[in-house]
Amino acid sequence: MADTQEPGEARYLAGIGRGLAELHTEHYGKGPTKARTYSLNDTVICILEGGFTTVERTLIDDGNSEAVHEIRRSFQSTMEKPFKDVVEGSTGRRVLAYMSQIHTNPDLAVELFVLEPQETPVPGEHKEEIEA
Repeated sequence: MADTQEPGEARYLAGIGRGLAELHTEHYGKGPTKARTYSLNDTVICILEGGFTTVERTLIDDGNSEAVHEIRRSFQSTMEKPFKDVVEGSTGRRVLAYMSQIHTNPDLAVELFVLEPQETPVPGEHKEEIEA
């Protein structure tokens, strides 16, 4: 595993955003222009902006965004292990679940990771039972 940083440190979070952006660039031929990464307790969220390829943007502009969603869902399934490896390498913790979603206008991708629980939870956590 790579050198880990304390959760919340800029380098720790930046490393995750950069790593995910690099995988997008390597495998799509174009990567996002911005990455914002957040960590709270056992959750890591990375918001990537500006990553659609010219072909994807053409399909979206022509009203065929569902084709782009389908391609991205297939890609996300294929890339699950490398994406998890980036987060595990930065956090030193195992990823229990990975979820991903895109939004076409504005051009956003959200990568969400749920990590193995910490022995000592981070203060500020809120848990609530919601009645159905």
